Amino acid sequence: MQRSPFFPLGSAFHPDKPVLTAPAVVATANRLGATTAQVALAWLLQRSPNLLLIPGTSSLSHLRENLAAAEPELDARAIDAIA
Repeated sequence: MQRSPFFPLGSAFHPDKPVLTAPAVVATANRLGATTAQVALAWLLQRSPNLLLIPGTSSLSHLRENLAAAEPELDARAIDAIA
């Protein structure tokens, strides 16, 4: 899984965005009722309290989705599966 605050969900340089289709991310998103983007961002946010994510976005709806990544609480099962 990509572990960078820069383009954490992928970018035009990596159009396949593997983090959003990683089986552990998909399973966790389904279990928590979140999107894969929210789970991926929440995982990064929980890794370090001083991490500043820089996800790009192409629309207001994606911005709202990215901001909502602060809401899901990833439990130990999710963190272990994604790590």
